[in-house]
Amino acid sequence: MNHAYLLIGGNLGNTSENLRSARERISDSCGPLLQVSSIYQTAAWGKTDQPDFLNQALQLQTTLEPEALLRALLMIEKDMGRERLERYGPRIIDIDIIFYDDRIIDTESLTLPHPQLEKRRFVLAPLAEIAGNFCHPLLNKTVNELLEICPDTSPVDKKNGAV
Repeated sequence: MNHAYLLIGGNLGNTSENLRSARERISDSCGPLLQVSSIYQTAAWGKTDQPDFLNQALQLQTTLEPEALLRALLMIEKDMGRERLERYGPRIIDIDIIFYDDRIIDTESLTLPHPQLEKRRFVLAPLAEIAGNFCHPLLNKTVNELLEICPDTSPVDKKNGAV
């Protein structure tokens, strides 16, 4: 059995409901969720002239291989109405594979661990809540260590009582 860490997020529509729906769809089609972080409100990254995002980290147990998991997640995004109109633009839902076990993959369609995650506080903060001691297989630092040295100073605020 494999374990994948995912980050889900969005900033269009009813974002809390979209995260709930994404969690349900992931669990139904990809495998059980073992851990779910709190929901974090985060500033937009890469293209800052848009609404804040809600983000959440998930630990997934899955029998799907990485490429099959990616295809399943992309289908969930599409079924939920995701349109890829501009890089880093606003979206209903975004589902990224951050880690898949400790595998290192670099293909045309998939790079794992997720590129530049160490530079993104909005990824590291929720991930640290559920996988703080997970070691990045290329950087040889835990998620907690990466969060401590993250150069991104964007605000990342835990939403009280939200899951």
